[in-house]
Amino acid sequence: MTTSPTASSASTATEQVPAAASHPPSHRRPPTFHRVGGPRRCWDWVLAGDPGLGHLQAGWSSLVSMTVYLAVGYGMSNALGVPAMLGMLVCGLMGMVSSFAVAGSTPLRLARAILCLAIPYAAMLPLASWLHPDRPLELCLNVFTVALGNFLIRFGPIGMLIGIAMFSGFSVGVTADIPLEDCGPLFVIAVVASVAVLAARLLLCYPRPRKDLLRTQRAFVVQARRVVNAAATALDPDAGQAIAIRRISRALHRLNVTTVTIDGHLARPEVAADPHLAELLHQYLFDAELALQGIGKAVQQIAGRPVPAKLREAMAVALVIARDTHLGQLDALGPAAELIRQQTTAMPDGATVNEDEVRALARRVADLLDVLADALAHWLNLGWSSPTTQAKVSFQPTVALERNRPAGTGPAARRVGAAQGGSGWRRAVPYWRLTLHAGAAAAIVCPIADAINPSRYFWALIGVMITFGGTNTTHERLRKLAHRMVGTVAGAVIGIALLHLIGPGHIYWTLAVIVAAIAFGAWGFQRRYAYWLTGLVAALVQTYGLTTPYRDMDWLLTQRLMDNALGILVATACAALIFPVPTRKVAREAQRGYLSALEHLVGQVAVRWKEPDAPVRLRGAARGVDAALLQVQSAVLPLVRMPLAIRGRSGENLLALLGTATQHAHELAAAADIDIDLAPHLRTRVDHITEVFASSLHALDRQIATGERDGTWIRVSPVIHELESVLSGPPGQRADRLHVALRELAALEEVLASIADTRGLTIIAAPPAAVPVADGATTSPVPAGVPSAPPAVSRDAASAPAGSTIGASAGNKAARPLASAAAAEEPFRGAAGNAGAVTLTGSLRCPEHPRGCEAWIVVVTSQGERRALAQVAGGRYQVTGLTPGTYTLIVISTAHAPNAQSLLVRPADGEIRRDIVLPSAS
Repeated sequence: MTTSPTASSASTATEQVPAAASHPPSHRRPPTFHRVGGPRRCWDWVLAGDPGLGHLQAGWSSLVSMTVYLAVGYGMSNALGVPAMLGMLVCGLMGMVSSFAVAGSTPLRLARAILCLAIPYAAMLPLASWLHPDRPLELCLNVFTVALGNFLIRFGPIGMLIGIAMFSGFSVGVTADIPLEDCGPLFVIAVVASVAVLAARLLLCYPRPRKDLLRTQRAFVVQARRVVNAAATALDPDAGQAIAIRRISRALHRLNVTTVTIDGHLARPEVAADPHLAELLHQYLFDAELALQGIGKAVQQIAGRPVPAKLREAMAVALVIARDTHLGQLDALGPAAELIRQQTTAMPDGATVNEDEVRALARRVADLLDVLADALAHWLNLGWSSPTTQAKVSFQPTVALERNRPAGTGPAARRVGAAQGGSGWRRAVPYWRLTLHAGAAAAIVCPIADAINPSRYFWALIGVMITFGGTNTTHERLRKLAHRMVGTVAGAVIGIALLHLIGPGHIYWTLAVIVAAIAFGAWGFQRRYAYWLTGLVAALVQTYGLTTPYRDMDWLLTQRLMDNALGILVATACAALIFPVPTRKVAREAQRGYLSALEHLVGQVAVRWKEPDAPVRLRGAARGVDAALLQVQSAVLPLVRMPLAIRGRSGENLLALLGTATQHAHELAAAADIDIDLAPHLRTRVDHITEVFASSLHALDRQIATGERDGTWIRVSPVIHELESVLSGPPGQRADRLHVALRELAALEEVLASIADTRGLTIIAAPPAAVPVADGATTSPVPAGVPSAPPAVSRDAASAPAGSTIGASAGNKAARPLASAAAAEEPFRGAAGNAGAVTLTGSLRCPEHPRGCEAWIVVVTSQGERRALAQVAGGRYQVTGLTPGTYTLIVISTAHAPNAQSLLVRPADGEIRRDIVLPSAS
């Protein structure tokens, strides 16, 4: 056996560090290294909440853009003889739209976005002016622009920007009643202002992805220190244990969200241009987070137990050193970890069970401190220097980001929507669903709003337009309505107070408040929608104050809120009634995506052990499980609680079990990333275990999809324990890691068996199988203490620590009597495959993402039933178990519109290859 040159495990002692990540001498480290790994600073709380400072940069870009737009609009209006207020209104609205809709990580993308905003926006002004005398036609065209804007969203960010620009241009043209002869000069003003804004943003807001990477590293350091600080506080015997344990849990959750976000940033080519460097960064980040998670869980278990004073003091001192030490001097953690080991050795023999567990947990903390020190040091070094050797495989994205955060319900909702096509005319439903929702809502709202307030009817259309942006379920749309109401009220209070403070006639102070409020809203847009509304309404109040008496301002803002609410409520109702995508289906799809991610990880483990040179990314697969868990949380725990919502005790139990399964998936990925040389019959055993595991996952997937309780879960943990018992080889870290990987695989299966049990599946235990040995004899060496058919894990296992084998001690609950060995043997032998089943393989490529797109492959039958779901990894995919028939192959990606292809599976096909090339997202 030989270890992988880049693998390190948080479950075992520290391994040899590769030369690629060796510590550079301190005198060679640039100032950026010290800024990233230095002691605590007052700005750390900003970085912790905004990795890479993406939100703060959005606010600064909006401040620059709004200033330039208004200044150029004012100057060009005077030069071309257009009323200054009109020019500033047109340019100011462009600045407001660009504040939340224009983003670019490269100069080319930024230029394309700004120009795509200016041209359609200015082109709609003469159309609005020409149609203004014809009221019915004007209203119809406004409805059309709302529907068209939502249709263009499916073409990616540029399509969304063009749709928003067209709707905004037509709305401002109708509102301002622009004379047709002024539209030409206004077009010139809009284009010139856009060029000026592009130059200003390239000068003052130039994209610096390398510095953004260093900031994300600092954000991780801050979150890591928060975890260690919470752990050190929990060891204080005078501290409130319950509060301290909750603090650790919150810190670990924030750490996980931050690391998943950073992993998503690494997928951007401009952040880590070298995919092998990005892979090394990803690996060390994963190992550092795994070590911190292990330290936090271990301290949570120690906190409530009696611990010898010297051991408690040694652990607290070590954690304080880890919290306060400059990361360039992490060698100090080695002696601190050794002191913990010495104190555990000094504990008297003949100890109780509690003392034995405390000793084991303390040693685990010491080992993880060593792992943490190495992983952090190497990760930070790679942030500014290039490795001398490349990673074994190149980086491939597994995490999708939305608004600089891990994706929520979006991927699951897109898969559900794409799979609802069916046959005939229903094939067009996924492509036109959003357009139908928006068009129907606008057609209903427009005449009602026009009858209430003819001069402000477009406020209700704005409510329709913004309803579908960033929302996928009814809960999210109602939550957006709540945020809009809260933000409008807060912005109105602030804006009116500033309006009275400034007073009439102070145009420059008014403009300053408008610019600052829009900048604040852009900063908060990606954090809370209410923040954006607060800044927007505060700015609009200053604009309304130029033409509206102060005493009428309250009623004007109330009308605006009522019209917005009308549009949102009607749009939400249309989405819930016209070809709906129910929240329950989205939640089920998110759970199925999680199972698919786990199946992918287990399959990658089998490939890693069978073909050591295969391009396998176990940590990347485990990070995909992380992202899938966050999507399940977004769907199962909606922020707006409704009487008939899916939230309840069952949902909380499910999330607890999935959280435990994710911890075991992390440990499995880190421990299994080794080069091993198994005998052929043992490789066959491993393949058989993973195939049966996959068949059980498919059975659970079918139960979640259909609700039928006639599936069977076949327990493979006894066979895994049996395989572990017959492994032979020289002792050492490699053998230890292999045993840890097998135990984590068994524990993962036991947690999932518990979920299958709660879902009503029949639990069948696989009998111990005879193992052939070298001389041709057979043996069945099941060691003492390992049950041949361990019971299903209890729900209390959700709180078990990572690294523990839950089935051996967690519970003695069995939902139903297990079948006899004779009855279970035949299903076990036949469950691995389906006679006549066809395997679909292929590659997925697109011109814009040479490293590979983050995508899912959905296979739908001709009756509209989803048959399979596979995640694309490394630009390749595989779908197993297809029976003969006609299918629709749908590609769902965050960067592309859904792509559908027909697929014919014939009985004679053993394996089908289908390579897919996606069109450019732009």
